Amino acid sequence: MSEHKLLEVDKLITSFDTERGMLRAVDQISFSIPAGKTVGIVGESGCGKSVTAMSIVRLLPQPSGKVLGGEIRFKGEDLLHASDKRMRQVRGGEIGVIFQEPMSALNPVHRIGRQVAEVFRIHKNMSKKDAWDAATEMLALLRIPAPEKRMMDYPHHLSGGMRQRVVIALALACRPSLLIADEPTTALDVTVQAQILDLLENLQHDIGMSVMLITHDLGVIAETCDEVVVMYAGRVVESAPVDELFGNPLHAYTQALLRSIPTLETPPKSVLPTIPGTVAGLGDHTYGCRFCQRMGRKSSRTRERPKFKEAQPGHWLEICKECSNL
Repeated sequence: MSEHKLLEVDKLITSFDTERGMLRAVDQISFSIPAGKTVGIVGESGCGKSVTAMSIVRLLPQPSGKVLGGEIRFKGEDLLHASDKRMRQVRGGEIGVIFQEPMSALNPVHRIGRQVAEVFRIHKNMSKKDAWDAATEMLALLRIPAPEKRMMDYPHHLSGGMRQRVVIALALACRPSLLIADEPTTALDVTVQAQILDLLENLQHDIGMSVMLITHDLGVIAETCDEVVVMYAGRVVESAPVDELFGNPLHAYTQALLRSIPTLETPPKSVLPTIPGTVAGLGDHTYGCRFCQRMGRKSSRTRERPKFKEAQPGHWLEICKECSNL
C-alpha cells in the first residue's frame, strides 16, 4: 500500500443472488482514499454507491450479498479476508459509518444515551459510568443542546437534524481513521445541511480522519471534497481532483450531471437540463459502455468493456469513443 493511501479499493466486484442468478451491483471498481482527505462518491440512485460502502465494512445483506472479487485494503490490511472478530473491531473503532437514514439507524426502543454509550463500552471497554460520561461529552461536541437531557430521550423525541447529529456521534465516538458518510444530509433543510457539513469538516480536522462522502449533491461535493469518484451503473466512469473534475469534465455522464446544476446565470423558473432515460436494472446491464446503453447508442452493444485509463495526470476516465471528451 502506498504510504499516503488509507483505503484502497481494487477491482471490487459485489453481486446479489437473485431469481435471475448472481447480478453485479458493483463491477470491478477501483479508487483510493488518501489519509486526511475527503473523497466524494457521486452518481444517481442505483449506481452502486451504498453497496460499495457496505462492501468495505462487510455489512451486505445476507445471505444474498457477496463480494466475488477484488481487494479492499485498509491501512495495508485486506478486509475481505479479515475474521468476523477483527471486522467487529474495525467497524465503529477504526471505520465509522453514518448510515443513510438517521431514523432507521437508531434503535427506537432505546434511549439515545444507551446507544451512544454502548459504542464506548464495546470498543473502549469502559465502565457504564465512564461510557455514559463519554457519550454525554460526545453529544456536546456535536453541538447538541442540553446533552445531559438528550441522553435520556428516545429517537422520536428529536428533530431530523438532531437525530443526524446523534448518528454522527455514534460514528465518531472512537475517533476513527476513516468515516464513511452515506448521504449524511438527506432530507435536511439547507440551513441544517450547512451546519452538519461544517461540523463534519471541523471534526475531520480535529481528529485527522479521512472521509468517504456518498451523495447525489454535486454542490456538496464541490464544497467539501478533495477528490471525486463518479459512478454509473456499478462502474467508475471518471475520477479526478475536485477542481479538475468541475473545470474539465471528460465523460459525457459527468458533463450531464454538471449541466443539471442551477447557477447564478440560470434564468429564473427555467427548466434545467435532464438526462433522458434511467439507469438500467442489474439484470439488463450491457458489457459495453453503459451510458451509451442509456442513450440508445450502438456502441453499447459491444462485448468489450471500455478501458479505464489515466487520461491526464490524476484524471482517470472510462474510455468510450462516444462518451469520452478526448
